[in-house]
Amino acid sequence: MRTLGPTRMVAGPPSRAREGCYLGGMNLRPYLEFGVQTAYEAGTLTLGYFGTEAGRPEFKADDTPVTVADREAERLIRERIEAHYPKHAVLGEEYGEAERTDTDHRWIVDPIDGTKSFVRGVPLYGVLIGLQIEGVCEVGVAYFPAIDEMVCAATGEGCYRNGRRARVSTTQTLAQAMACYTDVASFGEQGRTEALTRLLATVAGTRGWSDAYGHALVATGRVEVMLDPIMNTWDCGPFPPILREAGGYFGDWSGNETIYSGEAMSTTRLLLPEVLSLIESR
Repeated sequence: MRTLGPTRMVAGPPSRAREGCYLGGMNLRPYLEFGVQTAYEAGTLTLGYFGTEAGRPEFKADDTPVTVADREAERLIRERIEAHYPKHAVLGEEYGEAERTDTDHRWIVDPIDGTKSFVRGVPLYGVLIGLQIEGVCEVGVAYFPAIDEMVCAATGEGCYRNGRRARVSTTQTLAQAMACYTDVASFGEQGRTEALTRLLATVAGTRGWSDAYGHALVATGRVEVMLDPIMNTWDCGPFPPILREAGGYFGDWSGNETIYSGEAMSTTRLLLPEVLSLIESR
């Protein structure tokens, strides 16, 4: 597969990866193309508000920020899903669950992951779209519009970053690895400070490249570990297939691939046993 920018995919020569995107007789490529185009359009919409007074936040009941860009981008995504797949269910951060007759297909949407970055003019926010089929995340798209970076995958299709095949790092040990995390205080709130401290003492370096971008960095081989002690379902939607197809792992802190645990971790398959042993130590 190759891409012409982030907006359109065109077929390349026959390959095992292309054949693999048929899941039980279902071709996943149309869903992946739809997700890429939809994320691109929603991301373009958000750029109209990024760094402007119109992008200033309001605050929800849980004291998290939300902007007009969040709401308009999610409406755009939902309208496109309704137009192309009217029977599919949708779960989004801003407008909740929309149940439909086809409960086997469920789109999971975060129109702006990293709203705190967005409102401060930090360009590492993302538009996240995932598709579950019969309860398994099979298609994932993460688009970072302010830096024009698209990371996407579908089961059997491989993971791609701006049209080029992406794979996790081949780093052999945590002592050589780079780790990312979002908010140090959140580890304390979840009783995970000791796990973070052990990780920081073991890896070669750490950075606060946060939210969805940290997980995308793992999938594209630029860091080896991303830890999040607090995650909502819509924060996770695209990442199981993205990490899986890149040769890595996305799931909870116990080694289970899931988007429902309230926490998340991305790493390589090679480093997963060492990471699990480290963070589970008492």
